[in-house]
Amino acid sequence: KSSKREWKPLEDHSCTDVPWLLLFILFCVGMGFICGFSIATGAAARLLSGYDSYGNICGQKNVKVEGIVNSGLDLTHKKYVFFLDPCNIDLVHQKIKSLALCVSACPRKELKNLADIQKFAETNGSTLCSYELQPSEYTTDPAAAKLCPKYPVPESAPIPFFHRCAPVNISCYAKFAEALITFVSDSSVLHRLISGVMTSKEIIMGLCLLSLVLSMILMVIIRYISRVLVWILTVLVILGSLGGTGVLWWLYAKERISASAVETQIAKDNLQALLIYAIAATVFTVILFLIMLIMRKRVALTIALFHVAGKVFIHLPLLVFQPFWTFFVLILFWTYWITVLLFLGTTGSPVPNEEGFVEFRMVGPLKYMWWYHVVGLIWISEFILACQQMTVAGAVVTYYFTREKRNLPFTPILASINRLVCYHLGTVAKGSFIITLVKIPRMILMYIHTQLKGKENACARCMLKACICCLWCLEKCLTYLNQNAYTATAINSTNFCTSAKDAFVILVENALRVAAINTVGDFMLFLGKVLIVCSTGLAGIMLLNYQRDYTSWVLPLIIVCLFAFLVAHCFLSIYEMVVDVLFLCFAIDTKYNDGSPGREFYMDKVLMEFVENSRKSMKEAGRGGGAEGRELKPM
Repeated sequence: KSSKREWKPLEDHSCTDVPWLLLFILFCVGMGFICGFSIATGAAARLLSGYDSYGNICGQKNVKVEGIVNSGLDLTHKKYVFFLDPCNIDLVHQKIKSLALCVSACPRKELKNLADIQKFAETNGSTLCSYELQPSEYTTDPAAAKLCPKYPVPESAPIPFFHRCAPVNISCYAKFAEALITFVSDSSVLHRLISGVMTSKEIIMGLCLLSLVLSMILMVIIRYISRVLVWILTVLVILGSLGGTGVLWWLYAKERISASAVETQIAKDNLQALLIYAIAATVFTVILFLIMLIMRKRVALTIALFHVAGKVFIHLPLLVFQPFWTFFVLILFWTYWITVLLFLGTTGSPVPNEEGFVEFRMVGPLKYMWWYHVVGLIWISEFILACQQMTVAGAVVTYYFTREKRNLPFTPILASINRLVCYHLGTVAKGSFIITLVKIPRMILMYIHTQLKGKENACARCMLKACICCLWCLEKCLTYLNQNAYTATAINSTNFCTSAKDAFVILVENALRVAAINTVGDFMLFLGKVLIVCSTGLAGIMLLNYQRDYTSWVLPLIIVCLFAFLVAHCFLSIYEMVVDVLFLCFAIDTKYNDGSPGREFYMDKVLMEFVENSRKSMKEAGRGGGAEGRELKPM
């Protein structure tokens, strides 16, 4: 007994993993150095103002580059970058392969020949041909065909903030788009899909808003009527899956009859899409019914757990908005990261390439800043997500281990954030770094697998996929363990390794309970996501069905369903996190307290009844036996 450390929930607060916090701060300073270096070397000016193929930055005076003609020009009055052939796209390097010049104005109308280009230069003072060619020589000099833009010159307009002339009609980028979307072999298919999205954009926006409203309604249902939620969800999912499958087969039969009378490509596409959707819905419905049949005896076990989690949301309503704040912070960081990445793309010394033009390249150790920047993306993103997990864990721990709920802090979320910032940022930095160490090798292997696709033999391909799969499984296990380690840190203010060990021991001792509660609880939350997606998809089918004669609605429906799933996942993931934290708190409570004077339970009465019912149910099924009995101490 002397070797066991007593848990003292919320009694002591101390700083944890301070060296890791210092290491993380030093790493962030390095990220700031990369940003400052790229700005100091002129990358920001080259990115925002643009530069021509000779290394001149548009809109300012420039310094001569040795060995490069037309460099070092005064381009103060030429503020826009113009590409002579904007549709000449290098699909390998994904960039415009064209001579770039600085001009004073973008052509606002189509120029069909050299005479129009000459007239535009004389009228607007914007020379669209190479610097050494005067406007009066556009129609007389034989070299004008190479030094002037390829005509007809499309109508273009400057991109806001970036001073690049971009064609107003982006049809010339169709090849680039089709190269990215590899599953489209016929360009007409791509055009029909894009036209379907543009025609149905109002419906798509309305359905996305509907998914958001449904997710909010579902959270309200979980909060107030948790006892009947499980059965409501079960019945609604059964009816929704059957109804959705039936509607799809009905629409397929109806469309097949109408398509036989009108032979159009759009009708054929819609008929084929309906058949695929109907078959997929049928398979999904059968699998869903089999799973629910297997788990029907355990569905009732989640009712009490959902009820306690609903109480948490009643006392801590700000928990619902945690995904929004996390997403907002991630968007800010990703915007910063992409901006610095663009700076790095124009950072370096001017170097002549094989075509005689200028490229900016970093030499020496500075070229490895890319890798540092990529590691920063993964580590800091994981750090932000881990801060959300620690904040939620701290708030739920405060709720659970406060005996009198009237004595809760005014804002437990802000109190949890305060404890995180004052004491536990080092723990979060260490946990997120461990996830980063697993993510980087997996991403490298995925990149190698992509580059060697079709070249490696079957054995090498199998080994690569096996390694990627193992690393993915390891990442998921570590993520789950990290979340429980953050909960242990929030309870007892211990460092990451100690908290992870304690949480792992608790989870192993309650392995049967973990399997029973987490599996059924996660499945019911998954049913909630399915309900939102099915409801949004069914509404989309009914609305888009009125446009089937002139619109291909395959892509709009996919977009709507994906957005509905992401919205539902964001909301219900917080609920899932609360359930996991409550379970670990409960397991610690039952291990170190027995209900006797001085060792009273912290748990809610409903949660204790839930575990008692769970033990009885597992004994009847012959699965828990003595192991489950040993998990619970007598009250």
